Parts: sequence; structure tokens; C-alpha cells
Amino acid sequence: MHLSALSRLSFRALPALAAAILRRGEEEEKKKQQQQQQRGRRPRSWRRETHPHYNLSVKVLRARNIHGADLLSKADCYVQLRLPTASPLASRTGVVYNCSDPEWNETFHYRIHGAIKNILELTLYDRDVMLDDQLSSVVFDVGNIKPGRITKRVFQLNPKEKEVLEVEFSIEESLEPPTQIITNGVLVAHPCVCVEGRIHRGEKQSVEKGDSRCLKLSMPGSYEKQMCAPFRLPTIQEQGTPFVFHTDRDLSPQLDIFLQQSLRVGQDDLAPELDKQTFLVGEGVVRISSLPDGQEVEVSVPLAKGHSLEMSVKAEESLLEPDLRLGFELSEGEKGYLEKRKAVVSRALGEALQLQRGPSAQEVPVIAVLGSGGGTRAMTSFYGSLAGLQDLKLLDSVTYISGVSGSTWCMSTLYEDPDWSQKDLQDPIGRARKSVTGSKAGAFSVERLRHCLQQLVAMEKDGHRVTFTDLWGLVIEYFLHQQDNPVKLSDQQACVSRAQNPYPIYAGVNVRVNISGGDFAEWCEFTPHEVGFRKYGAFVRTEDFGSEFFMGHMIRRRQEPKICFLQGVWGSVFAANLDEIWARAAGTGIRWLTSLTDVIKVIDGCRRLHFRDPSRLETRLVMPSGVVSHIFQDFFKSRFTAGERYNFTKGLYLYKDYVGVREFVAWKGNHLDSFPNQLTPMEESLYLVDGGFSINSPFPLMLQQERDVDVILSFNYSWDAPFEVLHLTTNYCRERGIPFPQITLSEKDEKNPKECYLFMDEDDPRSPIVLHFPMVNNTFRRYKAPGVGRATEQEKADGNVALEGKDSPYRTKNFTYEPHHFDQLVEMNRYNVLNNREQIKKAIQAAVARRKRKRRTARPWAKK
Repeated sequence: MHLSALSRLSFRALPALAAAILRRGEEEEKKKQQQQQQRGRRPRSWRRETHPHYNLSVKVLRARNIHGADLLSKADCYVQLRLPTASPLASRTGVVYNCSDPEWNETFHYRIHGAIKNILELTLYDRDVMLDDQLSSVVFDVGNIKPGRITKRVFQLNPKEKEVLEVEFSIEESLEPPTQIITNGVLVAHPCVCVEGRIHRGEKQSVEKGDSRCLKLSMPGSYEKQMCAPFRLPTIQEQGTPFVFHTDRDLSPQLDIFLQQSLRVGQDDLAPELDKQTFLVGEGVVRISSLPDGQEVEVSVPLAKGHSLEMSVKAEESLLEPDLRLGFELSEGEKGYLEKRKAVVSRALGEALQLQRGPSAQEVPVIAVLGSGGGTRAMTSFYGSLAGLQDLKLLDSVTYISGVSGSTWCMSTLYEDPDWSQKDLQDPIGRARKSVTGSKAGAFSVERLRHCLQQLVAMEKDGHRVTFTDLWGLVIEYFLHQQDNPVKLSDQQACVSRAQNPYPIYAGVNVRVNISGGDFAEWCEFTPHEVGFRKYGAFVRTEDFGSEFFMGHMIRRRQEPKICFLQGVWGSVFAANLDEIWARAAGTGIRWLTSLTDVIKVIDGCRRLHFRDPSRLETRLVMPSGVVSHIFQDFFKSRFTAGERYNFTKGLYLYKDYVGVREFVAWKGNHLDSFPNQLTPMEESLYLVDGGFSINSPFPLMLQQERDVDVILSFNYSWDAPFEVLHLTTNYCRERGIPFPQITLSEKDEKNPKECYLFMDEDDPRSPIVLHFPMVNNTFRRYKAPGVGRATEQEKADGNVALEGKDSPYRTKNFTYEPHHFDQLVEMNRYNVLNNREQIKKAIQAAVARRKRKRRTARPWAKK
């Protein structure tokens, strides 16, 4: 309130005014607390909701004090507008030349849906002859605009130079009836429109033989994007040229038709195709909104003088349920397994803990075993750790087994036997010994390479996207089996049908090809029943992984890939970019690259965070680093060998309140989760790599609240940094408000770790009990079994397991071991489990006690 107005108030009115302000502040604070309490609570499965459409008007007014990229002249400015949830194409203002204070006063109109997060990007460019220079970009949440009023925003582009961009917004609710969507609280699926038809003929007059004219059909925003067809009359036997597009009606789609002709302009007989140039002869358009739903109609499209196109076309909206599962609950297969597994675990715990009777179904703790990455070293070590658990009669008490990289190679081999955990592990260990100690030269023989080429060609013919990672998967297949292995991941459903084995979960992460895994990585879980992202609550059947999806519907079914191709993804050691390789070698990334990255700032003009709606994203300013900087970024941060897969979340949108889900860290100003236009549902492909590029152990998959894990046995097989996975997991949990015990270690522990560490939060029963096993040769060098010392020289030699140094046989790049080295590594890891029997039993007993006290009920998962 202005001071002069305040001075006119009577003295008696001031207490009432103060009380009203105080009440308003208390109400806003209470509302904020309620919203914070709701943050992190996950919705269950998907639901149908009805939301209105809105008409958004964006008027780009002017900019002030703009300093262009060219220091010798003033800027030639224009503004590009991008709102991908409303239009697949970007719009732009006109160019104002040679002006530091350009004015446009141009208005752009959009039709937006009220259920989704609509983010408008306003990018200021300086026009250039060769390549336009991007000066700055404003990322604005349209939800910040209140309907029914005109709102002017002044965006501070450069406070030091007083650069600003002025934009005027207005939103009105549309008069058209609200429409229904499907959502799980994070993703939104709109009804998919299938536009299909046939091209009957090109023109009335005859078409000469050898005519070089062709048609290009394009539908921006559709899954298929465009197709080409010859411009000719069909024969009597032909039914016309078919076409099909899948699109979103809310994008106001249209079918653009271009008639093109190729002419030869040169005389090069050796390469005539290089002399051809394509010219536009005519064009036409069919607006999808003009077509009746579900009814085939005949359409004549004039293209140019003397040219027309006759076609039949039908646009049909699909109201079916999605073909992928939208929800955060466990799959039906996993839930059915858990019910059966409780009885198995109860019996095993009764025997292992020497109880008169096993725990009841409500008291049975969920125990998870995690294996870290580490190539052949991790695979070999995981065999030893599991053998130790079997010797303690605790393997049947384990509910989940999950792994990263080399640990997944061990798992996937074990689960080829439907009853592997019910048998002595010495047999599979013996087979692994044969493969690890055998020669790998055959993997690169002419016959094997020819076989690999045939496999990759067959994959490509089936429609899969083939990358170097697939070739690496075939190499792993030979390393593990020395022959073709037709097994698929879905085959492992037989291994858990009777809950006879722990439930396997394989870990990978989805990354960006030009962003470090430490900065952005989305955990993807692979189980016998489903593959998906719990972050988004999006899953597909394991049999359908590799098929093409759009807007939640399967567009094309592809054959499920062999498990070796997944092994290549889970252990894709070659997917590192140069910056990550440097970080591994030097302990830190390439520091000068940081100075070349885009600068991202929060520029909300209103700083009343006390009253701010937490479901709205703050306005962010992106200051680009420049073309040369991006060239360096692309070179050092690109993943040339990431496993490219079809993105089954493509065509889905982020829900308007997605920032309230705990998996998202959108409150961090420069995290990609703050930019929904760049998140996975907007991407063409998935880029799946080894989970070790994020956290070298699958803790994030086991810390999902739906799995309700009580005890985690973490086996670390990394070459160095024995506690790094715990520290990274702590940061991961802190960002997302996930309960996790405090990791307290002394300097002595960091330098000379013991065999086992127990971490437990006595005050928070929601937090899992963590038993962490670093890969160390601590007491094994003196004892061949717990309490049994080494007596002979041979026994002492067997205890000298070389885990360090450049001459160690267990370095990650080494895929072949000598037989005695393999035996030593297996026995050492087996011994480390047996030697910590009491620690393991203590953790399990504490978990049973927690269950008995019924303190582990539904987890609120709210941020503290």
C-alpha cells in the first residue's frame, strides 16, 4: 500500500488491517504446508480426468538495451516462440534491423489443454547471414498466468546491461466442451488420432512413363512425420498408395501435401544422382479438424494449376486404454510373486534364525541383495557373495536381487535355470569359471563376426535401431556362452512363477547423448514382467520392449530382443563420453568445459516465495554459451555408443502438477527436470546405458516406496572408492526426500575399509537397514574359513588376492582370468559373507522386530 494512502487511514483501522494481513499470511502458510506435505506422495494407477481448453494469447511487445552478438553493429532482433504442447512448430516475430530497442507488438495465439504443464520458450535471436545468434531464452510456465486478465511480464535478460524483454499474456477458457485425458499424476495421455487413407490418382490427364514427379505428405507433430510416394496413376490392380499418420488432435494437425519434381542439371554420367535438384511444383493442405471422426471421405486437393490430388481419408480418434501401464504400483506379476514369496522367506528365516516358527506374513521383512558394477570382476565376485548367502541358508530369505553392469551378467546367466537358487551354486560357478578362464579370441573370428553381422542385419530388418551397443551385446554373449544364446528376458517369468527364486531386477539408466550421467540420469528397471521408468510411472510388458509406441499406444510391434542385447545395454562400458573418462582418470571432469556451458538463472520478477504456488515452475533464463562452445560440448560430452531404443513414452505430456512428485527435483534451477519440454516424453529415442554412469549400484530401484524394502545387502565390487555408491545414494535420497540411514565413516574406514558395515536409523523405521560389503581382502589373507587360520604355504598363497595395483588380474578392462585367480576371487567374496554372519543376522532380526512393532506401515514420503 502506498504511504500516502496509509496516512489517510484512521489510527483505529491500523490494528484491524494488521490482523487481516496476519490472517492472510497464516492462511497462505497453512496452504503452503499442506502443499509441501502432499509433495512426494505418489498417485496410484492411472485415472481419467476432464479438463477444459484455454485460448492463450502471447503479445511480444518490445525489448530494451539489447547488445547483439556482433560488436561492430547493433542487433537485428527477432523472437522465436515455442510451445510444443500446443504446436509442433515454432513461431517467430519479424526482424527489426539495426536496433537496440526493437518493438514488435505481434500477437500469437495458442489453444492449450488445462491438464498438462505448458511451458513457453521465448528466445531472442540476432539475425545473421550465416547462422542466427541465440542471445537468450526465457522459459516460462504459462500456469503462472491467471485466466480472465491481461498480464504484462518484464523479463530481465541481463540486469547488468539492463536488457529486458516485455511480453503481454492473456488466457481465456475456451467455449468448447472439456475433454477427457488419462493421467497417473505425472504423465498425461491424450486420445490418439489415426489419420489413414489412400492416394487414388494424381491428375486427370495421363502421366508419362518415367515421370520424375513425387508427392511428399507431411504432418508435423505426428509419429510418422512424413512419407513420400510417386505421383502417378495407379494400375487397375492397385488400390492406390496407402498412408497413415498418428497424431494429437490438440496440436491442430494438418496434412501438408507437396508435389515435387526432380530435374537433372549437370552432365556427370558417373554420379547422375548428384546432378539432380528437386523443385516444388505445387502444394495443398487437408485440415484434420475438418474431417468427421471415424468416417472415410473422398477429398480432392488442388496442388497447382493443372495438378490435383484425389484421395480417400479417414481420421479416427482412439478412446482405448493405453497399451503401456501408467501407474506407480508394482506390476501384477511382481505383486503375485511377492505374495507367494512370503511363505518361502518365512520358512527360511525360521531355519536361519533358529526360531520356533517363522514370521507371519505381516512380519516377513523384504530383503534385497544389490551387486555393483565392475565388469568380469563384479560378475565373478557376485557368484561368491551369493554362494556365501546360500551357505548361511539365507538365500531363500532374499526377496529381490538387483544388479548393475557386470553383476547383471552373473544374474542373467543364473536365471537361465528356473530353479537355480534351489541347487548348489558350485555348478553355475564352474560354468562361469570355464567361460571366464577360456580364450576370447573366438569372439573376433571371421565366422563369429559374420554371425554378428547377420544378427544385426536381421534386427535392422525387423525395425530395431542398431547401434554399437548391440554389437557389444553379441560380444558379451560369446564371452558368457561361446555360442548363440536365444534366451529372452521374458523367459525368466518361469524362474519366479512359483516364487522359487529371488525376484531379479536389472538396472540401466536413460541419459542424454550430450549430458554427463552425473548431471542427468533416469533409472530404468528391467524385470521378467515389465520394463519402465518408475520416475514417470510408465511401463511396458517385457515382451513389448523394443516395439514402437506413441501417445501410450503401440504403433508397431517388434520382436522382443535377445537378452544379450540387453546385457550390452546394462554393461555398456563404452558409452562413456570423454568428460566422464577424464573424470575417472583424473578424479574430476574437464574443468574448463564448465565455463562453456549455458548459464541458467531463475528470474522470477516476484520473489514472494512465501505465497508461491509450489506446483508452478519458476521462470528461468538460459544464456547460451555460443556456437563454438557448443561444438566443444558436443565433442567432449557426446555418447557415440549409447544404446538407442524406441521411446515408449513418446507423445505423452507432463501433468500440470508433476513437480509435486518426489522423483523430480524441479526445484533445482539448472536441473533438466525443471525443463519439461526437454524431458524424456518429448524425446525421439531412449539412450540407455550402464547404470554405473549414475550410481554404480541399483539403490534407486530398491528404494522405491512400492517395494518397501527393509534390509539391503550392498555388495560393492568397484575398483576403488568403496563407499562412493553410499555417498551418491545419500545425495540422491536427500534431493527426493527418501529416507536413508546416515552414512558415518571414520578416516581410517575410508582408507582401510573393513569387510562389512551396518547402517541403521533407529529413529526412523521407514529408513532401510543397509549392510555394505566393500571388496576387501581384510582377514581372508589369514583365514581360509571363519576362525580357521591358514597353515601351509599354499594356503597362505591362496589368501594373497591382489585387488590393487596396475598388475592386478582383476582390473575392469580384463575379461579373462587365470583359473586360480577366478577361484581366489570367488572364495574371498564367499568368505567375507560367511565371516559376517552375526552382522547379517542382527540386521534381519532388527527388521523382523520393526515389522512386529507395526511401525513400517504406509510411508508418507513427505519432505522434511
